[in-house]
Amino acid sequence: MGGTWTDDVFPETELVSGNLRLRAFDAGDVEDVRLACSDEEIQRWLPLPRPYDLEAARGWCTDFSHHLRTSGDGIHWAVTDGGSGRLLGTIGLKATDWRALVSEVGYWVAPWARRQGVAVAATRAVAGWLLGECGFERLELRAATENLASRAVAERAGFVREGVLRNAGHVHEGRVDLVAYALIPSDEAALPKVEARTVTD
Repeated sequence: MGGTWTDDVFPETELVSGNLRLRAFDAGDVEDVRLACSDEEIQRWLPLPRPYDLEAARGWCTDFSHHLRTSGDGIHWAVTDGGSGRLLGTIGLKATDWRALVSEVGYWVAPWARRQGVAVAATRAVAGWLLGECGFERLELRAATENLASRAVAERAGFVREGVLRNAGHVHEGRVDLVAYALIPSDEAALPKVEARTVTD
């Protein structure tokens, strides 16, 4: 793609990295999304609906996650096991600045898939695709200062810590400070090999 954009919208794209397949959400993910987003740890750090019911999960899987791509905000993937196909988590790009070629990555991992390196592998795959094939200049990541698991993912994925954004985030319990990380194409860890396929109707 080389950074040339006509519609300021990411094409629907599947990414494959190791045993992970990143694809668009669909109706088959609804129950796993409901279960994952009801998890106490995910609810602690993300301002998701509480309780997170089937209606919220269905809306995300069949509508809102797709709208965020077609609106130009970013692109969101279901992170799935390449063998079984089960949902392991999600990763997405948001707040995309098409003129500056900058986007922000966020993720969560389902309780049944934690401590397996899923978030690190998925984050590196997305970084490689965005900064490599898409020609973007910067990928940002923000994590609450007390969210040690998310911060560990950022650091293991090769992101460079740039500082703390005071009072910049919000969770159910109130405002939080965020640690700011970023990757740029010249960073050594920025460009892992990833298989990308544009999905056509």
